[in-house]
Amino acid sequence: MPETHKSPPLRLGIAGLGTVGAGVVRIVRQKAELIAARAGRPVEITAVSARNRDKDRGVSLEGYDWEDNPVTLARRADVDVLVELMGGSDGPAKAATEAAIAAGKDVVTANKAMLAHHGQALAEAAEAAGRVIRFEAAVAGGIPIIKSLTEGLAANEITRVMGVMNGTCNYILTRMQSAGLPYETVFQEADKLGYLEADPQLDVGGIDAGHKLSLLSSIAFGTQVDFDAVQLEGIGKIMIEDIEQAADLGYRIKLLGVAQLTGRGLEQRMSPCLVPATSPLGQLEGGTNMVVVEGDDVGQIVLRGAGAGEGPTASAVMGDVMDIARGLRISTFGQPASTLKTAQPASGNTPAPYYLRMTLHDKPGALAKVAARLGDAGVSIDRMRQYGHDDTAAPVLIITHKTTRGALDEAIAAIETLNVVTDTPVALRIEEV
Repeated sequence: MPETHKSPPLRLGIAGLGTVGAGVVRIVRQKAELIAARAGRPVEITAVSARNRDKDRGVSLEGYDWEDNPVTLARRADVDVLVELMGGSDGPAKAATEAAIAAGKDVVTANKAMLAHHGQALAEAAEAAGRVIRFEAAVAGGIPIIKSLTEGLAANEITRVMGVMNGTCNYILTRMQSAGLPYETVFQEADKLGYLEADPQLDVGGIDAGHKLSLLSSIAFGTQVDFDAVQLEGIGKIMIEDIEQAADLGYRIKLLGVAQLTGRGLEQRMSPCLVPATSPLGQLEGGTNMVVVEGDDVGQIVLRGAGAGEGPTASAVMGDVMDIARGLRISTFGQPASTLKTAQPASGNTPAPYYLRMTLHDKPGALAKVAARLGDAGVSIDRMRQYGHDDTAAPVLIITHKTTRGALDEAIAAIETLNVVTDTPVALRIEEV
């Protein structure tokens, strides 16, 4: 390796000094020698930008120029790489990223929303300018899943990508199970602990995780990012009864993202699913993330680690920065943006068994009517259980044989016309992992 002092430093401009931005500053300040030795050249911060100049971020900003406007930061002559850590799909983050590319800078970002909505256009602009956009920190925190797909697994035909990609949802579901607490109680607990986004639907509605899945799909299958085609279902309907019944059946409930290319098109779904309790996904606890990749030559690869937080996310940012310092240049989504195909969106209709919970009015023949409507839609019952029966209502749990979600939705719509259920049945896919 060449002596690092003979190589010019890679100069960073950091836009956004929240938890992750402060973490990046801390790593650059504390590990300068390690970074220079491993990257082959020094990495330095020349300027920073954030909304509040006077806020105490717990890390020294001494020696860095301050820019109130991140676009001005992106255009500075003494910045080689814009590190965009502001967040938001549009606004200052997108404007600064576009300005950096136009000014001949590379970009490292943790912004999954921006890339999920504008990734194709930004990738095309970067590649036309001979620049790179790196975004390891945008998906699954400290887990190097982008690097794994674009480099280590690049010779594989990827058959399926799936995972738990939102630590808040995994915390809520595992906490419900371990403490026997209802969703509303754990939701409030997570909010008080600061785990939820300012808009909680980004977490519990599956939107945050859906952004991440759409990015992984693009890399895995060589397709243009299409977040709008991701089928989203959050965890708000999950009751403690579902958690307990799933456990009795040998399953755990996870907000699971699954992407696979089928003969009908690209399936992308982010929804609560039952997974075997003994599987790696089933054993995932707390705020941890896990991504599972299946390739034709490599088989199944499981990556597990911290999905958020200052250290893990800043680590991912610095991994990208150091690759740029080394001279490693890879297309944004693993191949030239001009070669990415427009995928035909396909509904998540790959057959699977389903968990179906409903509460029936305690009327003669109610269960027989439900079974008949399921049969009319071609849905076959594997197991059925009645529990917690009282004088007015009879909770019923059904496990189906493999069926499509379309057939199941048809059956549920027919059941709801019978006036035998107290509310809309809850249907959860049982994913084979």
